[in-house]
This record gives sequence, C-alpha cells and structure tokens, in this order.
Amino acid sequence: MTDSFPFHHFSGSHFEVGRQHGEALQQQISVHLERLQRRFERQGFSIAQAETAALGYRESIQEVSAGLDHEIQGLADGAGISIGAAYLLQLRAEVFVELVGKHGAEQECTTFAILPERGEEGRGFVGQNADLPAMYHDLMAVVHLAVDGEPEVLMVTPAGQISYIGLNNAGLGVFGNYLHCASWRRGFPRYLYTRVALREGSVAAAEAALRGLHRASSRNVIMLDAGGSAVDLENTAETMVAISPTDGYLVHANHYVEPSLQHNESNPWLENSQLRYERLTGLIATGGSSLSPATIADMLRDRSDVGNELSIYPEDDDREIAEEDRNMTVTSVIAEPGRGQFWVASGPPSRYEFRKFSFDAASSSESVL
Repeated sequence: MTDSFPFHHFSGSHFEVGRQHGEALQQQISVHLERLQRRFERQGFSIAQAETAALGYRESIQEVSAGLDHEIQGLADGAGISIGAAYLLQLRAEVFVELVGKHGAEQECTTFAILPERGEEGRGFVGQNADLPAMYHDLMAVVHLAVDGEPEVLMVTPAGQISYIGLNNAGLGVFGNYLHCASWRRGFPRYLYTRVALREGSVAAAEAALRGLHRASSRNVIMLDAGGSAVDLENTAETMVAISPTDGYLVHANHYVEPSLQHNESNPWLENSQLRYERLTGLIATGGSSLSPATIADMLRDRSDVGNELSIYPEDDDREIAEEDRNMTVTSVIAEPGRGQFWVASGPPSRYEFRKFSFDAASSSESVL
C-alpha cells in the first residue's frame, strides 16, 4: 500500500499556527472529538466533564509557555471548538487517568536512536513505531510548523494535537513512549514535552529544559541531535533518569529499564513490552555498523512473534472491544536530524511504504523505502 498522510505547512505566531492547524484539519478534529466522546462515555463520563478536567492543566502550560497556550487558543478558533475541547486534545491521557482512575493506554510504542557510529556514512537516526488505538489511524497528519522566533518543526501528529513526535531544523529529533506509573498529578502534560524539547538545538539543552518542568505524567523521551549525542530519559512525574547509549544505540518500549525506577512499574502488558524491547535491541545489535533507513525500516516491519509484533495490525488485537479501541501501529517514523528529514509510513510499516519529508519540501509523491 502506498497511502501517505496529508502534509500541511503552518507559519506565523503561535496563535496563527494554531488557527491554521484548526482550519486545515477541522473535519478530522471534529471526528477526533467525537471518538474521544465515545471513549469517555464508555467509562461513564461526559465530554463536558473531560473538557473541564483538561482546563485544570491550563495554568501549568501557561507558566511554561504562553506561546503553547496561544497556539491551543488559535486551534480552538480555527476549528470552531471550545477552548476546553482544544485542551482535551492535548491531554486525553491525563484526563482519562484523572476521571477514570486508571491508565487507558494499550501496548504502545517502540523507539530507537542509532548513533552515527552505527549508521551508514556516519549518519544518525531516531524514531519509532507509534502504537495507538485504531481510532487515530485516519486522523494522523504530517505538519511543518514555522513559529516566529523558534526552530522550524517537522512532526507527525493526530489532528488537533499540537505536539507529538518529530524533529527541528536545528538538528534535534524527539520521540517518546508511554510509561505506566501511579504518580500522575496536575502539571505540564506529557505530549507537550516534545515541543519544549524542540525549541532547543541539542540533546543537552533539551534535557535541561525537560528537567525544569513540573511534569504531570510519566513519559519516556528519546532524543538524538546532529552532533551525534543521544539520550533516553525515563520519567515519572517527580523523577527523571538519563540512560546513555550502549554500543552506539538506544532502544525503549513501555517499561522502566533503569533499576532505580522499576518500583514504579505498573504496565499490565509488561511481558509484551519486554519482548518488543528485546527484539528491536537484537535486530539493531546484529545489524552491523552501516545501518541505513532501508535496513531500519525492515527492522520496524518485524512480525516474527505473533502477539508481540513490532508492526501491529488492528486485527492482531482480538479482544472483545470496540474496533476503534483496538491497538495498532498507526505510523512508523525514521528521522535523520543531521539532514533535516524523516520517513513516514502511514500505518503499520509491514503494510505501508515509507515516504520522505524534509524542511525543503514534502516528497510524499515518491515512495522511498
């Protein structure tokens, strides 16, 4: 299959970028909110309750970045939705935990960073298979954000969400994984960590910025910069631990690897996460010292362990649940911060080809991997 996500370019002030986002993706944002409404109603809560809960985090965002708050306001204006709905799109996980009292995540993402010493021609790569409920598959888009006074950003994100995974034109790539722990609280939300990091041009500066946040929720953040520095940051709301590369690479899934944080572990799919982690680690470890985007793509297509695949189809999830709640790989991304480009598969990479996007242009008409 050769489908490609829609590509959009938004530029100007934070408010203007948000407004353009809301206008361009208005229909998908409406669908996104309808699906969130069904998801909350299945748990006994209304969308109005969810929006009110989301606004409880607004002050924490304003304290860190008035610009991000302005962008969410612009999103609401452009999409013709309430500010509460616009905030909910950024905070669905935090709101779900606050209202329902448990994590709503399934078997989620597998991430990697490959240092230049392991890449072909001294190239470094970072990215992930992003696993989410199937309701997100047709809501994903590739966006090029050019906010006044900040590095430009290339990002893959669900419609209406202003921060997810991607890279900037200062040479930094930022990706992430869900982590389960009990210490979630009101504070700065997990998906927006990416935009805070992408205001910086190096791993060291981005790590310092993330350490300064009063975080609401746990998230694993994996980063690589054009200088060849990489780090994996395992987080609880209160604690952050940096994991350095071993043998020129990093891999992460959805469980704590750092021994000092493992007492926080509450992932009900722990074995699945461990198996995905071990498989991608093994593939990279035995992949040699000239890894290319094509060889990495083949690794991310792995389906060698039925039930614990790296590339997940919605029909692999045989639970008796709503189809839109079934877990799947909604996108796979391989980013090269040193050259300002990434390759994006618009679904499980074992079914969809990767298309290249860069800051110069979207090459989505050309299948490259």
